[in-house]
Amino acid sequence: MNQLKMHSPNLTEDNIARIRDLFPGCVTEARGEDGSVKLAVDFDQLRQELSASLVEGPQERYHLNWPGKREALLTANAPIAKTLRPCREESVDFDTTKNLFIEGDNLDALKLLQETYLGKVKLIYIDPPYNTGNDFIYEDDFAEDAGEYLRRSNQVDDEGNRLAANTAANGRFHSDWLTMMYSRLRLASRLLADDGVLFISIGDDEVGSLRTLCGEIFGEQNYISQVTRIAKRTSDKGTHFRPTKDHVLVYAKQIELLAEFGIPKEREESDYKYEEEDGRKYKKSGASLYQPSLDSRPNQRYYIEAPDGSLIIPPGNVFPEEKKDGAKIKPQSNGDKVWRWSVDTYLKQKHLLIFTEGSAKNPLLDENGNQARWNIYPKVYFDEDVESTLHPEDVIYDFPNSQGTKELNDLSIPFSFSKPTNLIAYLMRLVKGEKQIVLDFFAGSSTTADAVIRLNAEDGRNRKFIMVQLPEPCDEQSGAFRDGFRKISELSMERIRRAGKKVMNGTAHPDWNQDTGFRVFKIDTSNMADVYYSPDSLDKTNLDLFVDNIKPDRTAEDLLFEVMLDWGVDLALPIEKQSIQGKDVFFVDGDALAACFDAHGGIDEAFVKELATHKPLRVVFRDAGFKDSAVKINVEQIFKLLSPSTEVKSI
Repeated sequence: MNQLKMHSPNLTEDNIARIRDLFPGCVTEARGEDGSVKLAVDFDQLRQELSASLVEGPQERYHLNWPGKREALLTANAPIAKTLRPCREESVDFDTTKNLFIEGDNLDALKLLQETYLGKVKLIYIDPPYNTGNDFIYEDDFAEDAGEYLRRSNQVDDEGNRLAANTAANGRFHSDWLTMMYSRLRLASRLLADDGVLFISIGDDEVGSLRTLCGEIFGEQNYISQVTRIAKRTSDKGTHFRPTKDHVLVYAKQIELLAEFGIPKEREESDYKYEEEDGRKYKKSGASLYQPSLDSRPNQRYYIEAPDGSLIIPPGNVFPEEKKDGAKIKPQSNGDKVWRWSVDTYLKQKHLLIFTEGSAKNPLLDENGNQARWNIYPKVYFDEDVESTLHPEDVIYDFPNSQGTKELNDLSIPFSFSKPTNLIAYLMRLVKGEKQIVLDFFAGSSTTADAVIRLNAEDGRNRKFIMVQLPEPCDEQSGAFRDGFRKISELSMERIRRAGKKVMNGTAHPDWNQDTGFRVFKIDTSNMADVYYSPDSLDKTNLDLFVDNIKPDRTAEDLLFEVMLDWGVDLALPIEKQSIQGKDVFFVDGDALAACFDAHGGIDEAFVKELATHKPLRVVFRDAGFKDSAVKINVEQIFKLLSPSTEVKSI
């Protein structure tokens, strides 16, 4: 039953609604005095609509603007005092895997990854919220969650009961959604490699504004395509056209550096007439072999001997009078533009030649100057046949949502609206290059990670993934909650575990490293106490904080990964812990980083000298670990003497 509103009508809102009906382009979104985003009238535009002559107004320029854009830029650029804390108990193959899973707000995650992965991510795929009317879940500094927005705008009561429909007409969708996406895409663009590519799945609701937004961030010259995907075959929804599609926006970081898209044509052996020799199947190529050879030295010419013993000469040439077995025959012409192999080349390549009966179009001649009986072709082996590729179309028919639903059902993962792994695998196949890093910072159920594992097992290319997912609570009425999942991030990680086990039970490419694991990190406040960032604000009664500026609940491994973030060291590198003079020392990737977080004042010069013999590129100590101030002062001098290339720091 609907409730009475119990207040007089808002005549201003009614008037704006009437103006919007008459002049839709004159109603926009603006921020009110209370900070909320509301519908407002663009009076300059309205004056022009009502005038028969040009009306003076603000200087016009082409750009996308909305309430909150400047705040989004400010927030994207602002530093944060947060870190990634490792979680071994939720990880899989923590010590050996190259994959990462980050639980937390993706805005924070993208900031924390800036130093380490700047310009290193080859492919980004995201499937952000489609902005269809659902509540926001991202609580940025400049934005608010749906509940707070509704309470402040008197749309819910104190108990949280909703009083108005949450539709696009309430003035918050476009602006808040663009603000959320703008900051994240700006940070993501910095992580993308110069020859990298961005794929964004998006619905009709925001595809237009998102395309304009990406054009501003990546540059319109780096736009590649807006691909339409048939998401479902039929639909009972819609009033005019049935909503059966969504889109994939594709942008390059620098389009001139991005290799052309293309995937090898799928083929079956039965489609070709292959012969077999020594266990390998082959066929002749499509073009006869009478072009100039790269190895054509004038003093080592000869002519090919056909299976019947006759000799074959290239077109437009006269056979020499003198013939010798095995060749080195001097031709009468200079041979600069005709086909001849050197003896060495022939001996190396003759097993790759196929002789077939000639035809009227055969340009080769025999030793009598007549058309030769034979054509010559090189062999093409089936397992090396990459003669053609397919360039993608801008409509995708083959990967409907039903595939994604089936994949989740097969893994017994209760989740809705997941993209099919085949869609993401298809996009990944388009991108050339080995050892790619694939990033998805709207991970959802981790379809992208699943797709990476499956495709790696298929083609052996060993891509690495980085997933980021907010610890969004599962709806208590959902199947996920009934199955024991309390957060979407928990479900997301479990899908990767199950997908990895399923792939390992099947066949795989021999070059695949069989990495189905992932290191789990959770975003948290910095390991450093507040005094580390603002020592001037220290309460003089708490001088004991100067003794140790690390929060008491943090482990040495917590500190290690924050140091790696700060120094830009890859978070997936192998880590080994050794004992030196009774103290634990972490070695990252052998010599990339050495870290000792001993806090008991036991680090003396003897320990420092022994550590210096390992010659790490970087070394870090904890201030509380030095025996005295003299040792701390001498550390840099010791390393300059014993390992001058080592960079030394302390926390």
